[in-house]
Amino acid sequence: MSSLQNKKNSALKMMLWFGIGSLFMTFAGLTSAFIVSKNREDWIKNFDLPEAFYYSLILISISSLTLILSKKFLVKSQNNKSSILLLITIILGLLFVVFQFIGFGQIMENGYHFTGPTSTINSSFIFLIAFVHIVHVVVALIALIVVLFKNLKGSYNNENYTGFELASIFWHFVDILWIYLFIFLVFFG
Repeated sequence: MSSLQNKKNSALKMMLWFGIGSLFMTFAGLTSAFIVSKNREDWIKNFDLPEAFYYSLILISISSLTLILSKKFLVKSQNNKSSILLLITIILGLLFVVFQFIGFGQIMENGYHFTGPTSTINSSFIFLIAFVHIVHVVVALIALIVVLFKNLKGSYNNENYTGFELASIFWHFVDILWIYLFIFLVFFG
């Protein structure tokens, strides 16, 4: 790989890390506001997360493992196996989103909504935090889908897989972010 290409790849990674840093700050702000809001009189203590959120945690965690394996096969020049695992990662990511919306339904079945007379500060924050995270998961899924098509076309090899690597970093970030948010909501909710 040329020196110019190495510089371009480094610049792309640096831009991604700056973006991840700003997303981290966004969620730090949301979780800080959540903690501050616990002092409100209308705060409901022991607000249980929906069961579907637990399943979504498992799905997104497994998806990171399949993506790690996909990269290992790519580095070994086994693009077919890499593509299969990448497809499995995407399917798990889509199922994560589905289970998040099932979780929203479970919250609403319990009588809580995002806004309006049946909303609580708890439910509003949970809807907001989870939905903002879902938006980023969808962006990461789009990146993984692009990577899958490029991998199927043979655009990546064991020496040139920057696009794959960038999408992977972002996917692992949204995975770790959900694990953090889930633990946060369980213990501080």
